[in-house]
Amino acid sequence: MTENLKRVIAEAENVLFDFDGPICRLFAGHHAHEVAESLVAWLEEHGRHVLLTEEERVSGDPHAVLRAVDRIHPGSDLVEELEERLTREELRAARTAWPTAYADPLIQTLKAVGVRLAIATNNSPRVARAYLADRGLTACFGPHVYGRTTDLHLLKPDPDCIRRALTSLGARAADSLMIGDTVTDLYAAQAAGVSFLGYARNEEKAKRLHAAGAETVVVSMLPVLEAVRQRSVQA
Repeated sequence: MTENLKRVIAEAENVLFDFDGPICRLFAGHHAHEVAESLVAWLEEHGRHVLLTEEERVSGDPHAVLRAVDRIHPGSDLVEELEERLTREELRAARTAWPTAYADPLIQTLKAVGVRLAIATNNSPRVARAYLADRGLTACFGPHVYGRTTDLHLLKPDPDCIRRALTSLGARAADSLMIGDTVTDLYAAQAAGVSFLGYARNEEKAKRLHAAGAETVVVSMLPVLEAVRQRSVQA
């Protein structure tokens, strides 16, 4: 366990989790590239595939497809329909999502030692709530689940969902920690003024986070859980 990890855990009065990654692998059984392909196919059926570049068509990233359409027709009925289709696919994916190892006990232990919790995600908040309910974790977060809206320009790296979470908690940014697994999570945390702990399920993702400026990155939630337990003993 590094000194940086012990320090950020010891100082955090509020912990904000990204959802897909730190809490679960949302698309473990219902793959993201298949969802992206279904969105592209729907646009093609309606003659709207011309809104996408070739790179966006084959990106395999459903959020990239959504952002591309919103860039040209922000706030339109088309964007609302596409966002709802993505939400339905995410809800399907939540039923086969893989819990991130040690995430459940980490969440429960943080709650038990008095840390206030929230979720700040680019996924639909409906999806995060459904997953939490299935895992018996709803009470750990209460109403503090913030995610994608139809204002897609406010997706991370914009800090909007982090700021909404902080406001709902009545929390100061200086007392808060964001746990995320992407560079956009890092940039959003920096913009909101909260500390950042990177989670990477493999070394390649860890390298990306370090290269973007993340000081503390873990490849397992176990040392984070151990740091929280150590904090509770020392309190």
